[in-house]
Amino acid sequence: MKETKIGIIGLGGVAQLVHLPILTKLKNVKVEAVAEVNKNRLKTVAENFHIKNRFTDYKKMLNEIELDAVIVATPTKSHSEIAIEVMKNGLDVMIEKPIAVNYLEAKKIDDAAKKYKRKAIVGMNFRYRPDAMLLKSLINSGEIGEPFYVRCGWTRKQSSSQKWIQRRKEAGGGVLFDLGIVLLDLGIWLIDYPPIKSVSAQTFSHKVKGVEDSAVGFIRFKNSAVMNFEVSWSLHSEKDSFNLTVFGTEGTGHLNPFRAYKKIESTRIDYTPSSTANSKNLFKKSYENELKYFISVIQGSANILSSSSEALTRMKLLESLYESAASQKEIKIG
Repeated sequence: MKETKIGIIGLGGVAQLVHLPILTKLKNVKVEAVAEVNKNRLKTVAENFHIKNRFTDYKKMLNEIELDAVIVATPTKSHSEIAIEVMKNGLDVMIEKPIAVNYLEAKKIDDAAKKYKRKAIVGMNFRYRPDAMLLKSLINSGEIGEPFYVRCGWTRKQSSSQKWIQRRKEAGGGVLFDLGIVLLDLGIWLIDYPPIKSVSAQTFSHKVKGVEDSAVGFIRFKNSAVMNFEVSWSLHSEKDSFNLTVFGTEGTGHLNPFRAYKKIESTRIDYTPSSTANSKNLFKKSYENELKYFISVIQGSANILSSSSEALTRMKLLESLYESAASQKEIKIG
């Protein structure tokens, strides 16, 4: 099989901890070049992973190096400009979540993907967790009946220690952009994207200024299903916590840890495996599966999941949640 040549733009935490360690070990894949504006970081990271082609100007990388695709892992405010330039150069792209700082910037990316006939994928690694994929399979096969209620929450420190993540103009928002979009995407994907009827949300800024550090909300779908969620950088708890439960008319599925049950008359069928992977392994495996899938899409052996077009609906959802929090009212969608 032909070697797939990847370029990475942005060498922050996710590139150092996830993209580079995984991609440099995959067969028939080569990280051909990296780009990073911070010269010290560029030198250190490129040397650690033995990458010869390194640039402070990503446009120069695109012009000088032969690549098949690019991963964009820069601060959110630059996603639109960089992703469009990548596709303009005839390359496919994976953009780390969120796709952009707002809906209009996200639409520019999606319009460019259509214009240049390129594949634009948004990194939503939770879909690729082994436990999430198992739960998705159970739901799709009808084992828990018709899903009618999703309950979920994620509490942890912010994903980046860099200051830009607390600046609305640079990050798009606070914890809703950082954790919320991943959690909401996972829940909606699990129940197969029912159209949204309305949303209601409340945000809080207790520990940071300019963006929200906690948010709780409620989503109504047009098929009568509902979802409630909470996300926070600052809620006091002993440890980081992620949980999601899908309630169906015939059974229930839980994540983290994975548990699933179906009730038939007076009998309960337990789908829970005898042993489950720990959270650290699930996190790593989610990115491994996501990056392998991305390579498969580039090579033409898999269809796109989490496309830029699909990401537009998530961006509209986020903007509606912020509108609800600002107005203190339920917002109708459609």
